[in-house]
Amino acid sequence: MYEAVILYVLAATEILKEGKNITNGTAVTHKMWNRTFEGMTGNVSINSNGDRDADYALMDMNPKTGIFEIVAMYYGATKQFVDIDGKEIHWPGGRQGPPPDTPPCGFDGSECPETPRYAIFTGILTGLLIVLTILSLFIYRHYKFEAEIASMSWRIKQEEVVINPSFKRHFGSKMSFTKFSGSNSLSCGSLTLGDQSRQIFTKTAYYKSTLVAIKPVNKSKIEINRQFLLEIKKMKSLQHHHIARFIGACVDSPIPFLITEYCPKGSLLDILENDQIALDWMFRYSLTHDIIKGMAYLHGSEVRCHGNLKSSNCVVDSRFVLKITDFGLHSLRVYEENVDSYDYWRRKLWTAPELLRMPNQFNEGTQKGDVYAFAIIAHEIVAREGPFYLGIPDVSPKEIVENVKHGQKPPFRPYLEEEVCNKEIEEMIQRCWAEDPTERPDFQALKSVIRKLNKDNESGNILDNLLSRMEQYANNLETLVEERTADYLEEKRKAEDLLYQLLPRSVASQLIHGESVTAEAFDTVTIYFSDIVGFTELSAESTPMQVVDLLNDLYTCFDSIIENFDVYKVETIGDAYMVVSGLPVRNGTFHAREIARMSIALRNTVMSFTIRHRTNEQLKLRIGIHTGQ
Repeated sequence: MYEAVILYVLAATEILKEGKNITNGTAVTHKMWNRTFEGMTGNVSINSNGDRDADYALMDMNPKTGIFEIVAMYYGATKQFVDIDGKEIHWPGGRQGPPPDTPPCGFDGSECPETPRYAIFTGILTGLLIVLTILSLFIYRHYKFEAEIASMSWRIKQEEVVINPSFKRHFGSKMSFTKFSGSNSLSCGSLTLGDQSRQIFTKTAYYKSTLVAIKPVNKSKIEINRQFLLEIKKMKSLQHHHIARFIGACVDSPIPFLITEYCPKGSLLDILENDQIALDWMFRYSLTHDIIKGMAYLHGSEVRCHGNLKSSNCVVDSRFVLKITDFGLHSLRVYEENVDSYDYWRRKLWTAPELLRMPNQFNEGTQKGDVYAFAIIAHEIVAREGPFYLGIPDVSPKEIVENVKHGQKPPFRPYLEEEVCNKEIEEMIQRCWAEDPTERPDFQALKSVIRKLNKDNESGNILDNLLSRMEQYANNLETLVEERTADYLEEKRKAEDLLYQLLPRSVASQLIHGESVTAEAFDTVTIYFSDIVGFTELSAESTPMQVVDLLNDLYTCFDSIIENFDVYKVETIGDAYMVVSGLPVRNGTFHAREIARMSIALRNTVMSFTIRHRTNEQLKLRIGIHTGQ
């Protein structure tokens, strides 16, 4: 209805611009033909007959799962039939293609002469041979499948995994792993841009000289049954550019653990929470596109869905390619269920409302639930304010989860500012976290949406995309180095200024340049020493802060005056003020003159000086001078 109204408005507008009568239905109709415009569901194309060139999805039932899957797309505007990668049509009877439009002998058999008996006999034998061949192939595949399961190639011995000794205590005293080349093989850390080779974001180890990520299983013993073996085989068969590779599992350890591909840049959550990493919109679209491609592959595989998708389960490798991890094997991914803990409720921030309302926890999740989790992650990428940012402080994860679960109207969702992202991204996120799961698009449909926003990052231009990502990372490093250098220079200047205030400039300069300071003797100098008359009685009758204000005002005034003379202030102790002339820079016989003139200036200043808390009282200064050679 929306697109029909838009089409009519476009045609009627042209009629009015041409000065024609809008009530002429024929003229308006002809203006609707041969037209293409952007509608709610994408491009809308009307051909010369007034028919819409619609897009169609060809769906085929997967015989293994009994579920219909999209295997091809027909685009009406371009008249193209495009196969979906990794999908095939299961034709009846084991055919490799569609049947002919017309049977070879026609629909009634009139196109073929009567078949001789020997041909019938030959056909029967051929059919039996084909059936036997298919049956043999089926049996072979069955035994091959069972042999692969029984081989347990995923099983890794604990001796093959090299773990840092500092973490052996987490795996029990029975672990007899050795240290790998003196390096830290298993550790945890945060993002450190200065030294890429030491970036460790999760527990790691070395397996066959390759750094891998390990995830301890919160179970003392793993039951290896057929269901478990089938899940493991599904995990091992996944091979995709945006899926973290599952390597195997060690089930012989006191605390079993899974081994997966290690991505040195950390999780998406690590990157988004690091303010030192600048992410332009091309970079953000690229990360979002990687998630969509990885999840589209995962949903089309035997695993079917993730069930625990969140930003901490999206990891980034050394080439800034995002990969999905921590999927499958849900029976092993068990958390400590402390319903009063912060972590328990925080883990549910990415859970769809329909799953929160289930009485029993559904670990496997659903595909529509994964789309909802993707919307929360996409909002994290856009806002960079953490998961489920609401724009208001002091909202606990438990309150957020309860509000989402109760299904408010409008639905309780993160705060999405219109000026932060463009309209397409905002609409995509809102569709993905819709309250009704049937209104959420699938990841195949999201591919076309993000592809329009990320035209410069097509999969056919991987090298340019990689170079662009590495250039962005290098720019981040340069900016960080500049900021750190500026901070260092500022702190260095402050330290030097403080040193110049404490020591003579010549002595301070020698210390700054790392030179040794040699003691000197000055034969001809004049020393000035003064104190406040009656300071003891004045202090006894004043508060500590009043005394501090008095001395601060007085000596700030003195310091500004002595700058006009060739003198050096030695120190101030209490109400005592000590100044010398003739050092550290010798001035011949002028030292006495400089001190005398300075003393007169200070005395004149004291005559007009006002004490804050005793404005009617005159301050008196006692001055002493000693000069000699």
